[in-house]
Amino acid sequence: MLPDKLIDGFTASVTIADKGYDANHLHEKIAQRASEIIIPPKRNRKIQRAYDVDLYKESNLIERLFNKLKQFRRVATRYDKLLANFMGFVKLTAIQIWLR
Repeated sequence: MLPDKLIDGFTASVTIADKGYDANHLHEKIAQRASEIIIPPKRNRKIQRAYDVDLYKESNLIERLFNKLKQFRRVATRYDKLLANFMGFVKLTAIQIWLR
């Protein structure tokens, strides 16, 4: 799947992604949506774009939460086929992680 297809149908004030998504066509598509681009430039890019380093560092918190959620087998393998049941268990798991 192309990265620009991933953002179709979504609106956000800020778009955060890794260096792998540093492409001109993706930047243009995000800019058309009036979203702030928080993507670190690749090292080989001739013109290095500026980005909010502090906001990008906070994306690590989200990645660590998903890693903790995936440690619960029921969430990782998605035993529950209905969205309501699955989201209920994700919420219970998040509460359990928060209470630790």
